[in-house]
Amino acid sequence: MKFSVDKKEKYVVLSINESKLNAEVSPDLKAQFVVLNSENVKNIVVDMTEVLYCDSSGLSAILVGNRFCRNNSGNFIITGVQDHVKKLISISQLDSILMTIPTVNEAVDYIFMEEIEKQIHKD
Repeated sequence: MKFSVDKKEKYVVLSINESKLNAEVSPDLKAQFVVLNSENVKNIVVDMTEVLYCDSSGLSAILVGNRFCRNNSGNFIITGVQDHVKKLISISQLDSILMTIPTVNEAVDYIFMEEIEKQIHKD
């Protein structure tokens, strides 16, 4: 699977550089989420701008990442979701579980706002 990982202090941006997120590539995505979880990454932004097609195994991989972040009290955000993938998420009734934000920059802003709120409530 072709992807890139950009690690920042508070979050990681994982860009999927594939047009299809299917059974052929989803195991690699799941493995990457396991690696990030073992590194205690709490906030992950998955840029899906290039993904034009996704099947149930692709959604399953995405749900693995979502679960890891949720279990670490973090945020899992998918961005750049194309129409076909949006429909699949909606049909699968995962739109209430998965957070989608249009762009990576907006997702990063959201993560920083969440971190600020956590600090305010902690103090």
